Order: sequence, then C-alpha cells, then structure tokens
Amino acid sequence: METLSRDEVNRIRNADQEGGHELFRRCALAVLNTGSNLDNTKQVLERYPDFDIQLVQSDRGVRLELINPPQAAFVDGQILVGIQEHLFSVLRDIVYIRDLIESGERFDQRDSQGITSAVFHILRNARVFATFEKSRKVVCWGGHSIGREEYEYTKEVGYELGLRGIDICTGCGPGAMKGPMKGAAIGQAKQRIYDGTFVGVTEPGIIAAESPNPIVNKLVILPDIEKRLEAFLRLGHAFIVFPGGVGTAEEILYLLGILLHPANRDLPVPLLFTGPASAAPYFAQIDHFIATTLGEEARSLYEIVIDDPVQVARESVAGIDAVIRFRQRHDDACYFNWQLHIDPEFQYPFTPTHAAMATLQLTSGQPPHQLAVNLRRAFSGIVAGNVKEEGIRAIEEHGPFQLQGSPEIMQPLDQLLTAFVEQQRMKLPTSAYQPCYRLIQSEG
Repeated sequence: METLSRDEVNRIRNADQEGGHELFRRCALAVLNTGSNLDNTKQVLERYPDFDIQLVQSDRGVRLELINPPQAAFVDGQILVGIQEHLFSVLRDIVYIRDLIESGERFDQRDSQGITSAVFHILRNARVFATFEKSRKVVCWGGHSIGREEYEYTKEVGYELGLRGIDICTGCGPGAMKGPMKGAAIGQAKQRIYDGTFVGVTEPGIIAAESPNPIVNKLVILPDIEKRLEAFLRLGHAFIVFPGGVGTAEEILYLLGILLHPANRDLPVPLLFTGPASAAPYFAQIDHFIATTLGEEARSLYEIVIDDPVQVARESVAGIDAVIRFRQRHDDACYFNWQLHIDPEFQYPFTPTHAAMATLQLTSGQPPHQLAVNLRRAFSGIVAGNVKEEGIRAIEEHGPFQLQGSPEIMQPLDQLLTAFVEQQRMKLPTSAYQPCYRLIQSEG
C-alpha cells in the first residue's frame, strides 16, 4: 500500500480487529474471484470457506497475506497486478469509510448535505476525480446477465465512445458493465489515449455477485447502494442504459425520480436507452412501465436509440459538452455535480426486510418523484433477494417478500418482472429462477 505512517497502520489494524475483518474478507474474496460464473453472494462465500486475508504490519506500510485464495487470481504463482490493485482499493475504502464516515464525527449521516459530503470525500480519497480537461465521463448501466448479442452491442457503443476520448464509469461487474469499458479501451488505444479512466463503483453487498471486471482501473466501494447510486449521479456527465434486469430498473428509477424533482428541472442530464435491434421490445416495455407509473413527464427525460452505436456516442458527446458549458456558466465543478438536488428519501439507506417491503407505498396518486422512491426500493429489495447474502438468507427463512399496491401500479410491475424472468434477466441462467417476491393487488 502507499506510504503510511505507523499511526495509520495501527488504525488500519484496529479497524480490522474491531469487526471490519469479515467485511474486508468478503470484499477481498469478490475481487479475487473475478471471472466467476456465480452471481449469488452466499454461494461465493460458501465455495471458499477457508479463505482468509490478514494484514501484516511493517515500517514500510501494510502487506496482505492471502490464505487459500482462488487460484484464478494468480499466474505462475504471482498475483495479477490488477487484482492486487483492487485488493488495496478495498482496504483503502473500507478503512476510510469506517474511520471517517461511519464514526459520525465528521459527516452527519442524518443530514442530506452530510451524506453528499461523505460521498464526495470517499470519491476524492479514491482519486477518481479527473482534471478539467479529462472531465468527460459517461455512466453506463445494464445487466450482468445479458446475452452475447447485447454484450457485443455494449462493446460497440463503448468503442465509439472511446474513439471520442470519453471515459467510462459502470457498476464494475460483468455483462453490460464490462462491455462498454472493453470497447472504450480499444477505441482509446486507436486514438493513442493511454490515460483512460475506467471507474468501477460498487458496494459491499453487491461486489461478490458482480466482481470487478479486469478493465476497471479505478475501483471505489461506497458503504451502501444509496451512496453508490448518488456517486454515479455526481460523477457522470451523461448516462447510457443498456438492457438489464431489476438492478438496472432500480438505477433508472433512482435517476428519473431525482430528475422529476422540481429543483432539477433546468439541469441538463443526458440520458439514453440503447440496445441492438433485438432489444427494441425490451425498451418498449420499460418505456410503457415508466409512462404507466411515473407519467409522460418522466418519458420526456430520456431518448431511446436502437441499434446505432455511432448515434449514441455522438449524442452523448453533445450532451457532455452541454453539461460542461452549463457548469462553467454556473461556476460548478466539472468533476462532481454539486447542483443536483437529491431528496433525502433517495439518500437514506433502505434495509429490505420483509416488513419494510410489505409497507412500501406502491399506490397511484403520489407525486411521481415520491412514487419513484418506493418503486426504487421495491426493486432494490428484489436485487437483495436475488444476489445479496442477507437477502437470500431472509428469503430462505421467511419466504418471498410481499409487495402490495394499487392495480394501476402492480399490474405494470407484474408485467415487467414477468418479462425479466422469461428473458433470464434476473440472474445468470445457471438454474431455474425462483422469484423472491410475491405481488398483491390492493382492493378498492
């Protein structure tokens, strides 16, 4: 690890000994397990029960001792350099979060501004902010469980972005998170751009199910899904959504819910939905769900582009240029979107227990941005039940989550989730999918 004082080394060891070791072990295992075909956090942990990682102190800093690690992380007995870098990124973020964020002494996590400040400092500590000249970043969202045709399309879009010098930020995993980075790396190489930035943004609950792909050269771990989503919005200049499942739907609803707030009405936030020709029905269904639940104003916030990577790249670049000009006029930072208003309900961590899921207000008649909060939480709970260890165990013990709401909301929700299941977008298709949720329509 980089040069550290003895006090810093001791604080790292103390944080590790005070309950942080298991969290560190899990995240480290996820990094070492890159390339695995498992997206079930519980199964990943069960596959390597004897794995451990220890901190070894020296005057030069900290060394990591790996015990029974996955052998895929090594070549000829030497750990892969990219995986080694990611391991120390895990250590850096977990220690920093525990030391400065979760202690509550510096950032008030009950206050919206305090939460945003915490996100800013985590990102700054991870050194993901670019200089003014390099502040041209597209956030790409999409599923980890996608077919070959959709994956190849994400690479084509990434390639066109890379040719135009655009950096990529994704959720760091496989599928639609890896494809744009891989394509952009090739595009930038053709332009002899050697300092491209490929930011992977994740959180402890999801990293084992979506291990960092090898293209990521800036890995950052946020404490929870809400701060992870805020990090995306603060970092990105434009947003591209590829086909995906419930996690992608959660991201869409988070962004749309925030953009629907009156305080953000005049902010430029380019948002494109795109995929190959075969994905046209998928996006038609997403579009129908948004129109039915959130209304026409939400539909006006994005554009759907089918089977045209060049158009996607050109519109993204034009959108980024408009965003940068806007921020310059308003004296805002080009690397962090301070002006974006995020309602506290989008920031406070939501724990998807059975009780919390059952009491979500999935009813019509709410302001669209408020309904988006509850729909986002519903999808977040389904993600937890699909791939996160705590959610999987809760489903095993208590059965499926129950989601209840008015027919105007539940019927389109049922149609969308049914389509995700039929298209194998819930999980990697290693076995038949068993829904972790049950939908109930309210009477009257």
